[in-house]
Amino acid sequence: QVQLVESGGGLVQAGGSLRLSCATSGRTFSSYGMGWFRQAPGKEREFVAAISRSGGVTYVAHYVKGRFTISRDNAENTVYLQMNSLKFEDTAVYYCAAASRDIGSSYSLKVLYDYWGRGTQVTVSA
Repeated sequence: QVQLVESGGGLVQAGGSLRLSCATSGRTFSSYGMGWFRQAPGKEREFVAAISRSGGVTYVAHYVKGRFTISRDNAENTVYLQMNSLKFEDTAVYYCAAASRDIGSSYSLKVLYDYWGRGTQVTVSA
């Protein structure tokens, strides 16, 4: 089975930065497209960013575009989410997810991801 473990969350001031990491194991990491999702209290889990198997194609949600960057290091079996210019509304639990199939342009659909980490808390103070 595939295991995903997120790290790097914490408390930051508005305007600050964090880098989240997602370490993977159990399968060939390069065979999976990867995504980041987040869930704030009382809200549905929403798409943040995704990256293709090779790392050559990335997607970001409009509400984080220009501030967040997704990347991956297949040699280290790790995917990253660099979060800059953080806002209070970015406060949420951030989840890493892996897709074992080619999901094409449907990268923002939670149902198409097969494996999920337990999440890491990001809190941005006003």
